[in-house]
Amino acid sequence: MRILMACAAFPPFIDGGGPISAMIVAKLLRAAGHDLTVVNVSGEDRHEVYEGVPVHRLRSLNIDWNYRLPRSAWKKAIWHALENFNPRAFLVMRREIRRLQPDIVLTDSIENINVATWAAAKSCGVPVAHILRSTFLLCWKGSMWRDGDNCGRACVSCQATSYGKKVNSRFVDAVIGETNFIIGRHTEHGYFPNATTHPIPGAIAPVPGALPRTAPSTHRPLRVGFIGVHDPIKGLDTLAAAAHRLAGEPVEFLIAGSGQSEYAQALPGRFPAHNTRFLGWTKPDEFLPQIDILAAPSLFREPFGRVVIEAFAHGVPVIGAKSGGIPETIQPGFNGALFEPGDDAALAEAIMAFARDRTLVATQSAGALAAAARYTPDRIAAAYGTVFDSLVGKPAEGALLQPQEARP
Repeated sequence: MRILMACAAFPPFIDGGGPISAMIVAKLLRAAGHDLTVVNVSGEDRHEVYEGVPVHRLRSLNIDWNYRLPRSAWKKAIWHALENFNPRAFLVMRREIRRLQPDIVLTDSIENINVATWAAAKSCGVPVAHILRSTFLLCWKGSMWRDGDNCGRACVSCQATSYGKKVNSRFVDAVIGETNFIIGRHTEHGYFPNATTHPIPGAIAPVPGALPRTAPSTHRPLRVGFIGVHDPIKGLDTLAAAAHRLAGEPVEFLIAGSGQSEYAQALPGRFPAHNTRFLGWTKPDEFLPQIDILAAPSLFREPFGRVVIEAFAHGVPVIGAKSGGIPETIQPGFNGALFEPGDDAALAEAIMAFARDRTLVATQSAGALAAAARYTPDRIAAAYGTVFDSLVGKPAEGALLQPQEARP
């Protein structure tokens, strides 16, 4: 199929896992034989091929495009208002759709490229699939996290400032989420009333030569790892408290990642110095072979938790918090363990189960590798293909104009 993939962000602009995940999807769909072109917003208008993917970078459709840079309050207010429907984005994206004449418009997140893309596709009679990666459509911060805790539902202010996003979601024919959790967060608020729902996880390529781990020697400490941004929402205080509980046990902690906040700078002081090593920013492929088990203690309700499947691909079992979509990837007793978010005693006990019986590392390492096979690019591409097949050929719900003329 010919696919126009409109992305909130795309490499080399990296503001987190979203652009990387978008590139993974673009590459796996092209590898599956689809004629895919990415359209995203950047600081200039140019066409290029980035790592084999054709990309059209558009100049900002909103008042600005790089929301990671400091902005005045009035600019933030205008940017958020326009994200509910931007007439300029509607006109530009309709032009792109007419130029590329796709069979499908696939939106991967929606910031900057705008919910008006969905209406533009409908005006051209092209079906729309949308990939959810955050709660941006529900919450202007994109996190549903406030005052140090998760929001049970979108608050009144977020509902009011996101109303246009909700209204435009009726133009989406299929919504894809990496977990049932992130899909449910939206449908329970009335989003995507005309869309079919499809849980399709992120993809991870097999690690060459990855084999099940052998049981770690009892002559060395069990190595527990964490990798990610150093922020309180990642549950690092829970992990630090568990580390103190295990200060006299044969366990050591390897902490990878970084952060710019005062919290991140003070983090080493929260862990016991004698059994903790801070490695700084480290590539997952270099870090994961060094550890026996991975801790994913997030307090924040993660839409997916990509670090879990990255660990699985290396044969590393994961002890994860029951936060957001994380429980959908971990099978306790097969490839890891689960505990209640913030419960450092339960986390410490789960770690000690592996420390006492080192054979658990070996058996659950095999389970981790078996689980990783569910996320291979060919399987994920096939799942996307099934969604696309269900959309092409059927009339687009709520089309605004007659379908476009057939391509020659």
